[in-house]
Amino acid sequence: MVLTHVQELDEASAAVFASRYVQDPLPRYELGEKSISKDAAYQIIHDELLLDSSPRLNLASFVTTWMEPECDKLMLEAINKNYADMDEYPNRCVNIIARLFNAPVDAGEKAVGVGTVGSSEAIMLAGLAFKRRWQNRRKAAGKPYDKPNIVTGANVQVCWEKFARYFEVELKEVKLREGCYVMDPDEAVRMVDENTICVAAILGSTLTGEFEDVRRVNDLLAAKNKRTGWDTPIHVDAASGGFIAPFLYPELEWDFRLPLVKSINVSGHKYGLVYAGVGWVIWRNKEDLPEDLIFHINYLGADQPTFTLNFSKGTTRSRLPHWSSQIIAQYYQFLRLGFEGYRNVMENCMESTRTLREGLERMGRFTIISKEQGVPLVAFTFKDRKDAPLAFRLSSELRRFGWIVPAYTMPADLEHMAVLRVVVREDFGRPLAERFLSHVRMALGELDDAAKGGPVPRMRVTIELGPAAKGSSEEATARVVKREAVVAVHRSVSLTGGKTKGVC
Repeated sequence: MVLTHVQELDEASAAVFASRYVQDPLPRYELGEKSISKDAAYQIIHDELLLDSSPRLNLASFVTTWMEPECDKLMLEAINKNYADMDEYPNRCVNIIARLFNAPVDAGEKAVGVGTVGSSEAIMLAGLAFKRRWQNRRKAAGKPYDKPNIVTGANVQVCWEKFARYFEVELKEVKLREGCYVMDPDEAVRMVDENTICVAAILGSTLTGEFEDVRRVNDLLAAKNKRTGWDTPIHVDAASGGFIAPFLYPELEWDFRLPLVKSINVSGHKYGLVYAGVGWVIWRNKEDLPEDLIFHINYLGADQPTFTLNFSKGTTRSRLPHWSSQIIAQYYQFLRLGFEGYRNVMENCMESTRTLREGLERMGRFTIISKEQGVPLVAFTFKDRKDAPLAFRLSSELRRFGWIVPAYTMPADLEHMAVLRVVVREDFGRPLAERFLSHVRMALGELDDAAKGGPVPRMRVTIELGPAAKGSSEEATARVVKREAVVAVHRSVSLTGGKTKGVC
């Protein structure tokens, strides 16, 4: 005898859009009292994410938004690894990068460096190493060591300000000026004193993509060190340019070929071509990383030296799954692309940049302030200074087409300049560049029409709906009861204080 059991479906197993979860309010800022089905949880979050912009159309960000499916697969395979062999892969990556940056590492010798969560942590670690070396020298000489400073340009990314504030180091900034949007080497070295722990030069300014003249900083600083008896070193913030210069400008001297360059940071998640979350800092040699900053732990099975701000990802082994997969992805890119592949990607990025630059110049409305040598991006302003506020309105208009293009004012002494910036990444090819230019032209046309009052006046009409007349085929009647013109209200927002360094 066959028994048939009729089982009632509970709400948790019903179709998601037929359940109460899509109608009842769900807590956002506190833990819910009851569980919900996994399908409903997924669908609710998935639907909210639909409102996010497309990462591919975010031209504000330097961060990689596309990787090959094979690399995506490797990352997914490694996403649950708590104890990947992180003695090996970070070591390989550190040594590859160190040699790419011309570190004085002999064959068979291991380079000195660590993987980090982006360049912000890398800069914190490099800054701490400089501060500790300076303090140790001052203590040994019986001199005060309580007022360290760093010299850099006013165009530095905000993480340098964070380092200075968090670790009590004075930040001495070289002001920018019209036509010079990066640190002036002569002025920077002039500002160096006996309390300067390092001069920070940027290979790829966040604001304009320009490379600073590290070679000139090195030469001027070497002369000053010889004259004063100081030993002021250089750190190169190559977050954006570190994976560009070796492939496009191999003759440019900015790295460990310069004797005063003691450490370099670079973002793997920018032009290292890895998804967000990985950076690197490389030291010239062991002496440049004070031993008393390194901790040794053995409770994970072996002696492990660690020098990070976030232990949960470690320097030699990773206990953070996400970071483990980023490291594997970085090694995949090195193995997959090699020197030739990276060079081809960077050349293609520069081609797309030229397409953008030439297209914007043909419009006759903009001044390009970014250099042709540097990070593949285009930074531009309106030619007429009185049109500066239009930069923010153009940025807003382009969002209607899906593009995110940042508009920002420059740092101190150049606040009158409103800049738009388009970052070109690997997945932004010529077809997208041409489509973007067509949208810029359309947005400019709409802004021009708005400035003239618009081609068609906007009206607000109030209508009254009534029943259809007898015998009429219409479903209802409509009667206009009120008609009024809509007057646009223009508001200006003054930008005072602060710096625009978080535009990445």
